[in-house]
Amino acid sequence: MQTATQKLPDTELITARIGNEWRSADQTTAIIDPYRGDTVAISPVSTQRDCDDAIAAAYRAKDEMAAMPGYERAKMLRRIADNLDARADEIGLAMARESGKAIRDCVHELHRSAGNYRLCAEEAVRIEGEHFPMDATANGAGKLALALRFPVGVVSAITPFNAPINLATHKVGPALAAGNAVVLKSSPKTPLCIHKYVQAIVDAGVPVGAINTVYGDAVGPQMVSDPRVDCVSFTGSIPVGKIIRNSAGMKKVALELGGVGPTFVAPDADLEMVAKSLAENSMALAGQSCVSVQNVYVHKSLYEALVESTVREVGKIRIGDPLDPATQVGTMIDEAAAIRVEGVIERAIAAGAKAVRRGTRNGAQMDGTVLTNVTQDMEAVAQEIFGPALSIIPYEDLDPIFKMISDSPFGLQCGIYTNSLDLAMKTVRSVRTGGIIINGTSRWRSDQMPYGGVKDSGMGREGPKFAIRDMTEERLVVFN
Repeated sequence: MQTATQKLPDTELITARIGNEWRSADQTTAIIDPYRGDTVAISPVSTQRDCDDAIAAAYRAKDEMAAMPGYERAKMLRRIADNLDARADEIGLAMARESGKAIRDCVHELHRSAGNYRLCAEEAVRIEGEHFPMDATANGAGKLALALRFPVGVVSAITPFNAPINLATHKVGPALAAGNAVVLKSSPKTPLCIHKYVQAIVDAGVPVGAINTVYGDAVGPQMVSDPRVDCVSFTGSIPVGKIIRNSAGMKKVALELGGVGPTFVAPDADLEMVAKSLAENSMALAGQSCVSVQNVYVHKSLYEALVESTVREVGKIRIGDPLDPATQVGTMIDEAAAIRVEGVIERAIAAGAKAVRRGTRNGAQMDGTVLTNVTQDMEAVAQEIFGPALSIIPYEDLDPIFKMISDSPFGLQCGIYTNSLDLAMKTVRSVRTGGIIINGTSRWRSDQMPYGGVKDSGMGREGPKFAIRDMTEERLVVFN
């Protein structure tokens, strides 16, 4: 793993992968290290022609990918996994420098992504159809009916900056496992690690055109509307997700959007364990996760003690140089993001909230904030804050809180700490959300599980087995 004292690489030049070509661009943009302020890389800004060529390359490759046997796709995916493990330090360093994420989290993300590709390899040989009994009617008697699954063709994958490699893997891995070709557009904030990631995929021997990249937000609409694209998989904000859903027409669409991280603490919860978990899962990645703990609802009997313990645990988190292996939390993605979060906190305090721990901002770096005395209409509670801040709210009865959350626009994941099976099952039955974590926070995720939201928090599910369903289509076959 790299350390803060090692010599850093010179500014690197990023090129787009289009078919069998690494393509530069006339227009470029500088990628700035949010901690050091120096230029990490020069990224291309893709044009409409670049995007057209990338989609055309994927379209040409889709038949070869569809014809590749499952065992060959599985071997290919395992080679990609091996490359990511071998290059984890190099790609992790690029991610830490351009995103400000702690180096230890970046390297871990690379190894996690390699494991995710191995899960995809397992699923590549398990894509199943279904047999339908036809003798339920006289018309069907004597016939054999099967539903088979086939790759959709071309997948547009649009990914964010906060977990750039693993969230790209959750799209590219299942797409390749299902026999599709991909056009990938990363966040403009984290193109260098994606460039190196795609190099690892290409070096694993994927067919020409199976993986293509474009850079810059200008080509996003084209990736959604082009008629050669069969499926759009997007992770990002709710407003952009709605635009994609309205622009995609009859394409298949998978959207993993935002949430407000509700986590409930019952009177029987282990106070110290809960406080440590709340602190870590609200502040990790500088709070830049769509399932970060944001709103904590605690029974009034534990309220004061939990506030005190959580403030203490937040204060233990080591914030510093992202390249220092001892750092737990680096910076936010840039100073503008930190200023935005600082404004949300200031407006909450002006409206009556109390900052029992007020984090400070230094450029793009922010210390953790803990708010109390908040109301449900405050922006810090009602909207996704996407930063290192959480609100702790006392309750007497969970029923109205469950109803409020179920009626809200958000429904990604929530967590509840309790030793009561009855309360756990009541939460499962009462809260309309994509996932409920018992004795864990809203932020818990394992890559093989069906992960995703309902309502404005998204549609479709990630996890290799479940994403493959979104990236394949069912075809009915009847034998007379």
